[in-house]
Amino acid sequence: RWHHVDEVPGDHVFEVFREYVADPRPEKINVTIGAYRDELGRPWVLPSVRKAISAVTSSEKYTHEYNPIEGDPTFIEAAQKLLLGAQNRLFREKKVVGVQTVSGTGAVRVGAEFLRAFLPPGTAAYVSDPSWPNHHAILRQAGFEVRSYPYWRRAGAGAGVAPPGLDMDGLLAALRAAPAGSVVVLHACAHNPTGVDPTREQWARIADVIEERRLVPFFDIAYQGFASGDADADAWAVRYFATERGFEVMVAQSFSKNFGLY
Repeated sequence: RWHHVDEVPGDHVFEVFREYVADPRPEKINVTIGAYRDELGRPWVLPSVRKAISAVTSSEKYTHEYNPIEGDPTFIEAAQKLLLGAQNRLFREKKVVGVQTVSGTGAVRVGAEFLRAFLPPGTAAYVSDPSWPNHHAILRQAGFEVRSYPYWRRAGAGAGVAPPGLDMDGLLAALRAAPAGSVVVLHACAHNPTGVDPTREQWARIADVIEERRLVPFFDIAYQGFASGDADADAWAVRYFATERGFEVMVAQSFSKNFGLY
């Protein structure tokens, strides 16, 4: 019955992790999966997370009752305030809506399904080159035609060649050429996998093109607080687009990395 089901290729990051586990050399270092580790290489649970788990599970309010369909309202509100800032006027204007998902992968999938359901048929989705591989797979599975926009400028050879870094000219040119109404996936901070983020001035130029082409910004923020050490600073791009520029943005927000909630 299931002979026609193809085997899904393995994730290269986890493949490398398996090689790490099998490697007998004592001096090996695991730099594959972005997780806190102790001196023995074991996952390190943040003391604040242990304290929160204890507080929640020991509370009489913790009853394993069903959550609403959209998720735990208290959790959603706290996540929104962390992302946008507790005093953001968008809350007073009732312009913020959220649902709880299964971490970042689930958030991207739910966001992609929503966009696919309500945007015109044939809408394309643009993803940075390179990007987190799951962006491509999730968007394709949701029914989008996935295209790439330049992001990382690789090192060239010869005199006068620009050093490696953010390919701002290529990025803007690709977005200017995108059909109006296309979805653009943006890494809010700590771009995966390059670690290179636009400056605030560059974010403003990106916003100009997105506004000009009437594109749909879809932010993925999985490392809030990791890029600069300041959670507010790392959320700047999302707040700028949503609050200062007035874009209707989709945001996939997760805490697997910054809270160690793997």
